[in-house]
Amino acid sequence: MNDTTPKPKLSQRAVEMPASPIRRLIPYALEAKKRGTKVYHLNIGQPDIPTPEPFFEALQKFPHKVVGYQLSQGSLEYISALAGYYRRCGYDVNADNILVTTGGSEAIVFAMQSIAATGDEIIVFEPFYTNYLGYAVMSGVKLVPVTSAAETGFHLPPREDIEAKITPRTRAIMVCSPNNPTGTVLRRDEMQTLAEIVTEKNLFLISDEVYREFVYEGEHTGVLDMPEIAQRAVVLDSISKRYSACGARIGCLVTKNEELMSAFLRFGQARLCSPSVDQFAATALTNLGEEYFAEVREEYRARRDVVMEALDDADGVFCRRPNGAFYVMARLPIDSSEKFAKYMLTDFNLDGETTMVAPGDGFYATPGKGLDEIRIACVLNTKDLKRAMHVLIEGVKEYRKTM
Repeated sequence: MNDTTPKPKLSQRAVEMPASPIRRLIPYALEAKKRGTKVYHLNIGQPDIPTPEPFFEALQKFPHKVVGYQLSQGSLEYISALAGYYRRCGYDVNADNILVTTGGSEAIVFAMQSIAATGDEIIVFEPFYTNYLGYAVMSGVKLVPVTSAAETGFHLPPREDIEAKITPRTRAIMVCSPNNPTGTVLRRDEMQTLAEIVTEKNLFLISDEVYREFVYEGEHTGVLDMPEIAQRAVVLDSISKRYSACGARIGCLVTKNEELMSAFLRFGQARLCSPSVDQFAATALTNLGEEYFAEVREEYRARRDVVMEALDDADGVFCRRPNGAFYVMARLPIDSSEKFAKYMLTDFNLDGETTMVAPGDGFYATPGKGLDEIRIACVLNTKDLKRAMHVLIEGVKEYRKTM
């Protein structure tokens, strides 16, 4: 007998939780593959560069016969190694300033939940890493977007535009440099402007610096480069992209604010600990120096240049060359990036090949923004990337015939 009684309702949080624009089209990609179509994945920041050997060598040497809990703040060995890494970056950081998290994702959640109460606001610059939206819903936080423009290379808008969004409920400004999804590297003067604003308005400055090593022109400026805001600064970090170890799920938070670090630790105690084995293996990665990063950086630079060459030669496409990370945010002559991304998986192939991209609207909080933009992740080797970009541009031409 069918149950005709009303179903229990989901929470408002569950209703509002957004689907990932990076992953929500995966069912269409799986169907394309079932049909025998090769799909070039340009939608997700999963590098194909091998995870460094020291990680696997460390795994084989794991000394314990029981995979037990670690300290909630992270293993002492790994935290000490991380502090050494940050000091080599030129930052005055010690072990007391670091808490290990389960990926950069947990670092973002801990920061939001420690800084902002339910209904409080955090200012972000759009387009931004799409999962910020999901973490904000999980935390009961309202993201307040300040739009940056493709024409300026997605650099910060004027100071007055930022300050106009500050309200009595604003608790922090969040920034990502080098940026996902745009590849923009903020200049020192831009970071200094943010430092002045958070000081004057009594806010925190949360800085997502996962792509710190991947700067191709200019230099990286982080919140730790500005000691005058040490008590307001929070660094979000991760090994995922730095060492091509996305599945290891090891990130961290860095702050000199003792009260804030105490809150991070209590959140950490509630979830017990981050993965013990992965922390042990990640410790070995912190010994990798500039020689490793120089090689990886040049590979990503070459990939960026492949993507930009294809976009520069395409009719109706607008994109300024990004200076960091391994993403490109491109404006296409299309009516809907969502429809186009789906079309590439359901209706188009070139000699049995197609591409999967991330629709641009998912990287904005303002309705109607990003409808003609896509994010391209430069995560394939240059040979495959050249082919993928050729397929993509041909797909744009064919899609335009359906508009």
